[in-house]
Amino acid sequence: MEVSIREMKNRLSKYLKLVRTGKDVVITDRGKPVARLTLVEPTAKDEEAQAIRRINALPWVRPGKGGKPKGAKNPIPWKPGDKLASDMVIEDRN
Repeated sequence: MEVSIREMKNRLSKYLKLVRTGKDVVITDRGKPVARLTLVEPTAKDEEAQAIRRINALPWVRPGKGGKPKGAKNPIPWKPGDKLASDMVIEDRN
C-alpha cells in the first residue's frame, strides 16, 4: 500500500493499525517512494522482558527490591573460640 506524506501525517493511527496486522506501508513524496513502514520483529531482549513481566505478574512472586540482603534481624552472637558453622559442616562430612 502506498500513501503520501500528508495522508500519513493526517491518519497515522490508521496506518499503524495496518502495519500491526502485518501489512507494509510505502510512504511517497510527490509520487516517489521515500520510506517503508513495516512491523518490527521482537528481539530476544524484548521477549525476555515480556517473560519477566509475566513472571512478576504471578500472585505468588514478589520481585526483589535490589541490593544485598541485610542479614538476620537478630543474629546469633559469636564469641572468639566458638565453632564456625563451616567447621561443623566439615566435621560432619568426615
